[in-house]
Amino acid sequence: MATQNKTHSGAKKRIRMTTTGKLVRRKPSGNHFLQKKSSSRKRGFGVNHGIDPADQNRIKKQLGV
Repeated sequence: MATQNKTHSGAKKRIRMTTTGKLVRRKPSGNHFLQKKSSSRKRGFGVNHGIDPADQNRIKKQLGV
């Protein structure tokens, strides 16, 4: 009987798959020390960003997809 690998805990907290199959993530550094960051910089933290195509196969494997 084959065993299935476990999902990577860090990846499942940071990356999700959309209904169309794309991988999206949030930018880091958007939760603390916000007073010293500019407004335009803070707005960029709220946008979902795609994953580089070179990393997608590795991340899908981590997510168990």
